[in-house]
Amino acid sequence: MDRAKQQQALLLLPICLALTFSLTAVVSSHWCEGTRRVVKPLCQDQPGGQHCIHFKRDNSSNGRMDNNSQAVLYIWELGDDKFIQRGFHVGLWQSCEESLNGEDEKCRSFWSVVPAEEQGVLWLSIGGEVLDIVLILTSAILLGSRVSCRSPGFDWLRVDALVAIFMVLAGLLGMVAHMMYTTIFQITVNLGPEDWKPQTWDYGWSYCLAWGSFALCLAVSVTAMSRFTAARLEFTEKQQAQNGSRHSQHSFLEPEASESIWKTGAAPCPAEQAFRNVSGHLPPGAPGKVSIC
Repeated sequence: MDRAKQQQALLLLPICLALTFSLTAVVSSHWCEGTRRVVKPLCQDQPGGQHCIHFKRDNSSNGRMDNNSQAVLYIWELGDDKFIQRGFHVGLWQSCEESLNGEDEKCRSFWSVVPAEEQGVLWLSIGGEVLDIVLILTSAILLGSRVSCRSPGFDWLRVDALVAIFMVLAGLLGMVAHMMYTTIFQITVNLGPEDWKPQTWDYGWSYCLAWGSFALCLAVSVTAMSRFTAARLEFTEKQQAQNGSRHSQHSFLEPEASESIWKTGAAPCPAEQAFRNVSGHLPPGAPGKVSIC
């Protein structure tokens, strides 16, 4: 493999890495992470539990509270002790919240908490992410065929130009999609249902992967465009050099041809024959002497 093929193979690695980052970010649900403040449930079914409110009834016989009972409950937790912090994480498709025991998670669709007037923007964000993946995949296929195939009759410089264009479009689409999702999430935090609103939140690792894919797309696009420009200039210089050498060879052959024609046309002839021909064409009464130089 020559040096150009090695450089193209190295350029294929960040494209595959950007594709992996984008796919992982789209299918995961860790774009945003945080905590929710929820009220502890009563310790009815789990006496002595740590994540529930302990209470005492003044007239209890069997240790369980009846729904129709008028017993007075004495709750010992006051203020912030009545609440518990639950971790949650949100992605493009679903929002998950950890359970009280911390062993499993309870997930629901992110569409169910997004305000109705903002769901169209969420669709645009998901469409931008999917189109971003399609453009990166197309660039990977084109550059892979550029590395593996050897066809001298095909204009491979156009493939390099297409890779640069597709990658910059993928990066820009991904950037717009990320910003739209960020806006939708912030609106949902302010206008969403009360049983979902987080108390604290921050961006997760999926969000970082999405922006990492954006950075790789722009870097690959700049590198591919610079290589295309350099190869195009080199190809143009070679063409100009070939045309110049052909023109110089043509100019060198023309004097030789004219000199050979001059030599064949200027063959000497006997002097008597020349005088005879000239005197034969003289008009009557003209002097017979003719000087030829």
